[in-house]
Amino acid sequence: MKLKELSRLLDLSATTVSRALNGYPEVNAETRARVLAAARRHGYAPNQMARRLATGKAMTIGHVVSISQEVINPIFAEFIHGAGETYSALGYDMLVPIVPVDGEAAAYEALARHRKVDGVIVHGPLQHEPRVDLLQRLGLPFLMHGRDDRPEDAYPWLDINNRRAFVQATELLLDLGHQRIALLNGPPGQSFVLRRRSGFEEALAARGLAPDPRLMRNGEMTEPYGHAAAREMLLGPEPPTAFLVSATTIALGVLRAVRELDLEPGRDVSIVTHDDQLAYLANDGEPPLFTATTSSIRAAGRRAAEMLVALIDDPAGAPRQELWEVGITLGRSTGPAPG
Repeated sequence: MKLKELSRLLDLSATTVSRALNGYPEVNAETRARVLAAARRHGYAPNQMARRLATGKAMTIGHVVSISQEVINPIFAEFIHGAGETYSALGYDMLVPIVPVDGEAAAYEALARHRKVDGVIVHGPLQHEPRVDLLQRLGLPFLMHGRDDRPEDAYPWLDINNRRAFVQATELLLDLGHQRIALLNGPPGQSFVLRRRSGFEEALAARGLAPDPRLMRNGEMTEPYGHAAAREMLLGPEPPTAFLVSATTIALGVLRAVRELDLEPGRDVSIVTHDDQLAYLANDGEPPLFTATTSSIRAAGRRAAEMLVALIDDPAGAPRQELWEVGITLGRSTGPAPG
């Protein structure tokens, strides 16, 4: 399909469609979303070689990945899927260098020096993220998926309200009468992990409760981690009546431990998780299996890519920060605290 055909299909001028595909800020968000959706649906892709020659751009976005949990992290894969949909519609390629843990800085420097990419999306920020300083020094456009503890206008980012999500989740369990609530969180030091813990502790403090350190864990967000931590706690002298966990993969491990001990989820033990709405790990059922705070990681990938391309095209006018509020879905995994 050619640009003129896509324009006729949408009943828009070719100029408007081109500007929407290229992230120009004068095209409103609704029109841009309609154009991008139609481009994806009909397989439209601009002539990249012509665009490279005309614009002097690489027409490529980078995602540097260190050899760590991110390589096999299904959440990262789902984000990349969403971002890739946007890149395809906008005529961009994607470059994903996989480097040693201590090789990230050199990778960013090489991308900037050789002008291999027009910008990068940065993943998994720490509480104070050193890559921000590096990328600002290199002058390489970037957008952070997440944010660190700097002022909110310090650099471009897209994030969900992790603190507020875990306030809501904890309040739900407290309203059900649970007081011994376990927190199974993600890897220590990461910004989203600290924000979720902050929300958990804030909700407890508002009810005059203090978190029990024996019921708090950090680790890679995997099913075995959830299973081992939950089994240890449930077999302890003062077991929790509820678990709040940071990913569906962890929740599945908790669920396995609960059932192994002949307990009933939602009756004997409650579970609330954060659901990134992974395509292959849907929280299915009516009602769903898990009570969950919900936000689509694939949609975040699409939007982060749109924001970065807009920033590359118009550094002064593009949106630079977005904070998404998180919904909550009631499932079969929660119920009143056992008497």
